[in-house]
This record gives sequence, C-alpha cells and structure tokens, in this order.
Amino acid sequence: MRNIRVALQFHPQHVTYDDLRLAVARAEKSGADLVYNWDHFFPLYGDPDGRHFECWTMLAAWAEQTSRIELGPLVTCNSYRNPQLLADMARTVDHISGGRLVLGIGACNNRRDHDEYGYEFGTAGSRGRALAEALPLIKARLARLNPPPMRPLPILVGGTGEQVTLRLVAEHADIWHAYGDLKTLEQKRKVLDNWCASVGRDPAEIECGIIVDKDDLARFLAEDVADHVSLGFTQFALLVDVRDWGPGGPIPDWLAWRDEQNAVRAAALRRPD
Repeated sequence: MRNIRVALQFHPQHVTYDDLRLAVARAEKSGADLVYNWDHFFPLYGDPDGRHFECWTMLAAWAEQTSRIELGPLVTCNSYRNPQLLADMARTVDHISGGRLVLGIGACNNRRDHDEYGYEFGTAGSRGRALAEALPLIKARLARLNPPPMRPLPILVGGTGEQVTLRLVAEHADIWHAYGDLKTLEQKRKVLDNWCASVGRDPAEIECGIIVDKDDLARFLAEDVADHVSLGFTQFALLVDVRDWGPGGPIPDWLAWRDEQNAVRAAALRRPD
C-alpha cells in the first residue's frame, strides 16, 4: 500500500529569486514531500513577457539550500536538451541534493519556447517519438556515469496521450503525472493498466500523481481527494503562489490529511490477516 505524498509546485514566473528561495525554505520546513518547478522560458499566464527563470540551474540551487525535501521539474522538456546531457545534469543535481532528485520529463507542447530558443517544434507525434527515443538514452547514460546517481533515479513522465505517452509511462516511469477530471483519469488509468499488461509491468510499481490548482486546494481536499485516492492517485502536487504562500492557508490541512491517511495505511499493513 503506497503512502500518500504531497508536493508543492512553484512556477518561476513574475517573482524574484528571493521569493523562490524563501518559498522553498518554507516548503522544506512545512514537511511537504516534494517541491517542483517547471521547464519553460516565458510565463504561461499573466504578462507573457514578465519575469521568468530557467529550470535546471534553479534546481541545483534548491538542491544546495535544502536537506530533506525531494525536488525536480514538473516537467522538463525533452526538446530542449540532448538526452545524454540531461542525464548528466540530473545526476549532478542528484549529488548536490544528496540523492533527492526526481527526473520529471515530458514531450512539451509550448510553441513559443521552441520558436524563440531555436528548437524545432514539429508535431505532437514527432515530439512523442523523440521522447520515446530519449528515455532509453537517458537511462543508459545514467547507468554509465561515474559516479552514478546516489540512488536509482526516479523517472517521472507527465502526460496522458494514450498511444505514446502512457506506453512510455508503462515502459520507463516510476511516477506518472496526469491531468483531467475524474472520468477522464479513470479512462487513462485503464489505458495505462493495459499498456502495463502489454509490456509485462505491474502497474502498482508506478506512483500516480496529479496537479491541484492553487484556487481549488481547499475544495479539492474536502470533496474530490478521496475519489482520486480510490482510483490509485497518491501524489498530489499543489500549485502554490510563490509570493502569497506562507504558514497559513490550506497547505497544513493537506499535510495533516496526508499524515492521517498514511497512519491508517501503516496500521492496515500491521494488522494480521
């Protein structure tokens, strides 16, 4: 029975780096399990030309300033870096963190990032095929690096495409991050289970997660979270406003709920048959 985990995602846009540093320090102190950023070059909402910071250099800094919380991109874009270079970057950040990196990756569908930075945008199909080619290269390079990562590096694959992405989740991912309403997620779980059967993988090996919007944290916890847990989702990435987040608000309620759920699960495991 997998434990519930609560992550916090901070979008590195429209803020100063001091804002981000303070938010990550608070995340570590709060008891959250993971902290995520994202891999974009421009803001995705608000002023499209507003402040924005790069993903992986930020993760290295977060790794240095923290000591407990896991961290990673939700998700890094496969198009932006040679896959073997990305493996080396991830291994290095993993060492900086003392073995706490989660390597989140996806095909990415942001045209502006690609166009302004000189990457080929292609099609959804070509980006999916490129991700399929990259994941084995990343895993092979991680196995060859000296020193290797400090633990078997967890690979998170984000997305819900039924023909390519969910097959890649079944083949390669330790964590799957999805999106959609409950009915959509139920369908995607069935597809993932079918792909796992096809490739000979136990779907219980894959931690399933979703993002919860910053304006819906309290309602989701009160009304929706139990249905998602019943469907097998055990990682909840809470989107948090970097500047407004502090010790109050719904985050403590989420962490208290997590602890209650995990205590129940631990007791069930100890109970004799």
